[in-house]
Amino acid sequence: MWWPALALASPLLVILLLAKSRRFQENLDKARAANQALMAQALPLYLPELEYLDMTILVEERHCDGYGHAPGISYHLETNRGSLLFDLGYGDEDPALSLNINKTGIDLTKASCLVISHLHPDHMGGFGAHKRNRIPLAAGCSDLKGLPCYVPDRTESDAFDVCLQDKPGLLPAGLASTGPLERSLFLMGPTREQALLARIKGKGVVVITGCGHPTIEVILAMTRRLTKEPVYAVVGGLHLPVTESPLKKPGLQVQMIWGTGKPPWKRINDRDVDRAVNAINRAGAKEIYLSSHDICDYAIDRLDRETDGRLTCLEAGRSYRIAGTVPG
Repeated sequence: MWWPALALASPLLVILLLAKSRRFQENLDKARAANQALMAQALPLYLPELEYLDMTILVEERHCDGYGHAPGISYHLETNRGSLLFDLGYGDEDPALSLNINKTGIDLTKASCLVISHLHPDHMGGFGAHKRNRIPLAAGCSDLKGLPCYVPDRTESDAFDVCLQDKPGLLPAGLASTGPLERSLFLMGPTREQALLARIKGKGVVVITGCGHPTIEVILAMTRRLTKEPVYAVVGGLHLPVTESPLKKPGLQVQMIWGTGKPPWKRINDRDVDRAVNAINRAGAKEIYLSSHDICDYAIDRLDRETDGRLTCLEAGRSYRIAGTVPG
């Protein structure tokens, strides 16, 4: 039914797409320049050596039996220096977050803060939150009320003390932010996304992404600017929906259109997967903990076969530990 609607709207669509295409090209140049400037100004960070990193998956596309799931993410990250919540999924617009917080028994009273990777609905708490540009207090997260919320772009909240993370820096629980790396998305416009870094004793740095919109190549390039430690693991989303989209609306493969960064007539393809594989292999990652919320099975299979590290697909309801090594 989309084709008749598109045919009727085609004269207006052509005008709109031409105007958007010009802005898109301008934004591509701006995003590239912004990332280059952020990297040029970035100073090495002293990342504290952590004994372990525990990742409990509260929202993901794949899930354990009895747990809720959604094409978004929320991870509880705990180290020997504390804990924090990374992203809110769709918040109260989907029952997965509240259900899984209760089922996993995660104690959010000990969390130091909330970190939002980027201001898209599947990370900041839903479409309503995105429309209002406000971080909500999702059900099950009342213990976080009043805590700092570190964001990569300007937003507001009635529930959190919003802190704009406009450059790389240390965060609570011994983690760090890459600062806001930019990407121009054709339909959604300029997007700023931060990734997290954790240095694990005797192993190296763990890089944790939300969607990976800036591309894993750019995120790993920034990581090399911030630390000389080897990359041990890559965790989270890579945004590679080559053949299908985990998020579907009637008649539309949503992530294959809105979130790719490309015009609607172009798609994420094998060359994009090639670049991700090459970047991860060049970094020497031993482990890849992959989010399935923004990727297809075809791309997962390629990453599993072609990356040098061991690949694990994250599942809601499951916890994963990266432990440091003990000398001698």
